[in-house]
Formats: sequence, C-alpha cells, structure tokens
Amino acid sequence: MSDVSQRFATPPVLITGMSGAGLSSAAKVLEDKGYYVAHNIPSRVMVDLFEQCAAEDSPVDKLGVVADVRTRMFPGSLLEVITELDSRGLKPVVLFMDARDDVLIRRFDSVRRTHPLQEGDTLSLGIEREREAVKNVLAEADLVIDTSGLSVHDLRRAIEVSLGTMAADRQHVTVQSFGFKHGAPRDADIMVDVRFLPNPYWVPELRAFRGTDQPVADYVLRQPSAGEFIDNFEAMFASMLAGYRHEGKNFVTVAVGCTGGHHRSVAVAEEFARRLRLRDGLEVNVIHRDFDRH
Repeated sequence: MSDVSQRFATPPVLITGMSGAGLSSAAKVLEDKGYYVAHNIPSRVMVDLFEQCAAEDSPVDKLGVVADVRTRMFPGSLLEVITELDSRGLKPVVLFMDARDDVLIRRFDSVRRTHPLQEGDTLSLGIEREREAVKNVLAEADLVIDTSGLSVHDLRRAIEVSLGTMAADRQHVTVQSFGFKHGAPRDADIMVDVRFLPNPYWVPELRAFRGTDQPVADYVLRQPSAGEFIDNFEAMFASMLAGYRHEGKNFVTVAVGCTGGHHRSVAVAEEFARRLRLRDGLEVNVIHRDFDRH
C-alpha cells in the first residue's frame, strides 16, 4: 500500500460543505499556497485524479479537490470515495465549510442566486435538502470551519491556521479563543468557559490591552484559579489525545471562551497552546476569533 506522506509534500485536502459557506474562498487559499486545486469533478474520477497526482512522475506535490453539491449529482457518494482513497493510502484531509442557515440565506440573497437544490421552492428548503445530503460527510470531516461571522480575511487566516504545515505524522490541535457575546463556535470539539476568572476589562489600566499583551497575561495567569484550571485541563486533554489518535481523529479544535474574546480567553489559549507545544507529536496553532471585535 502506498504512503501518502511519501507521495505528496503535504496530505491532500478535500474541500466540501454547504453552498455559500466559502468553498471557493478556501480553494483560493490553497491555490495561493501552491496547491493544484480541481473543482467539482465526478466522484468516480476523483480516485483516478488522486492516483495520477501521486505518481512518481507527477508534477503535483500539493493537491486540493473541491466537492460541492454539483459533485454529488454524479453517481458514487463522497464517503465511498474517501473510503476508497483511504484503502490506497491516499486519504485526504476533509475540510468542511459551514455557516448558519440565516447567514447562507443572506449571502444567496445578496448575490441574487438560487440554491442548487432549491428546485423552484424556497431558499430555506434548498438549504435544508443540502444539510440532509451532507450530514454523513460532516460527521466524518477532519476540520469544520464555521464561516458565519468571518470576513474574507478572517476566513483566510482560519484556514491557514487550521491546516498549519500539515505534517502527516502529527496530531493537529487548533486552540481558538472567542467571546460568548459573539456566539459560541459551532466547529469546536472541546469548549471551555473561563468567565470564572477575574476580568481585566474592569481594571482601567488593562482595558485597552489584549490577552497577548504581557500586563493582561500576567494579570490573568497569576490568578491561583487560572493555574489550577489550566493544569487540570491540560491533564484531561492529554488523556484524550491517545483516544483521538486511536479513532483516527488527527485534527482537534479546542475553544476557550470569555465574555468578549479579548482578555481572559486569549491569555488562557496562549498559555494552553504553549504547554501543548512542549509535547511530542503535536502541531499546535492558535487563532483568536474575536480579538478585534467590539
């Protein structure tokens, strides 16, 4: 059996998800990073494409494939393709792009497009049909990015951070800070709430700073309850990593929330990521979702 880590410079990426959730934007990010990206080829052709690109004489060493609702109109399910690729040592990283229904409706309305599965009905029904069609792929996705509150620039950063350097022999952990007042992230595997810590926002000389600034980090992390919490959470998470690895889950997103996503969650996320980087076999990235939001 072939080894994907030897046949590609980075593991191939399969981009799929909800129409209007940012599949094209994700594809552009990969193209800018030097990936050869194929769009909406029939499911049965995907396996042949992967094999051709993985051949020794292939000029392609970074491969991305976009599979939206149009791909699913051809015979053969996407899950069958992923299973077949896995059996050949070519299993891709499955990146699922998602967004809330109200956001998808607003995006379709703004460009005056009909949903591919609308079929003369309402836009909401088209989105409902697509959610039903993709639910099995969503359940098997390695990475889920919820683009509901992301600008184009935020989306690029989220994809770049989530994919990282894509080392095939490592588990990938993304630590994301966020503010509950902007909504809890839907794409997190584990979520923790650090609003029990004293809030630097109420310290006048700290309010304008962020959790990446030393005065705020010191204020947050020097709280006895902060150190105890991070110690306990790190120990719990470490015990989970082996189980994730056994289940084939090599991408894990940890969300750390506070009120606004500026101070406590940022400082704790940075410290937690720092500790994880000391462990072997992990690639750790940090993203601060609401760092600049008010």
